[in-house]
Amino acid sequence: MQQDNVSELARRRSNRWMRMLQPPLPVWHNTASREQLIPLGARNLYIGGAGNQVPGYFNVDLVALPGVDVVCDAENLPFRDETLDRVDCEAVIEHTPDPAKLIGEIHRCLKKGGGCRIVAPFCHPFHEYPRDYWRFSIDGLHRLVAPMRVIGDGWFTGPTATLLIVVIEYAKLWMPSRWLKRATWCVLGWLLFPLRYLDVLLLRSPTARQLGNHAYVWAQKQNGE
Repeated sequence: MQQDNVSELARRRSNRWMRMLQPPLPVWHNTASREQLIPLGARNLYIGGAGNQVPGYFNVDLVALPGVDVVCDAENLPFRDETLDRVDCEAVIEHTPDPAKLIGEIHRCLKKGGGCRIVAPFCHPFHEYPRDYWRFSIDGLHRLVAPMRVIGDGWFTGPTATLLIVVIEYAKLWMPSRWLKRATWCVLGWLLFPLRYLDVLLLRSPTARQLGNHAYVWAQKQNGE
């Protein structure tokens, strides 16, 4: 028991040091992706926020982490039909075996006139949380959210994010231990993160789609649906 307590204390100290050393994310988020094309209502759902509490939303996730309001599988939302005003699903849909079913659940739960913002990876490394199944272009997201009407789309994170994340993940592949991988992540993260602001310029070009990192769509449920 004493050894377990020592190990737990060491783990917590390690995590605290890792949080202190954690570099800024190697991505710049396109501010246009957060425009309020669908206003917040009385009941707004955030899917997959883990422990992140987003003001104005209640949060669902697969795991009962602090900040999670409802533990469930997003492919089977425990809400009645047409009870939600808005749903945000950010970098979750690639982890579900049946994306169409997840979107169908969002569509079922949305009120008429309500809508959703879906963010999904396009050019992004493999990441299992707990599984990683899919990648989506903007055109792919358009088809996925049908029959809802798309009222906005674009790139959430751009080509520079793709480049920096791949460089960091590639460098980690050469490291033989978990601690060296973490050290590589910290060092390269701090060295490279200023370059992420190049996406401020690159996302103005239509050719950004060649290496776009995450795509997004805003979709609205119509009265006839």
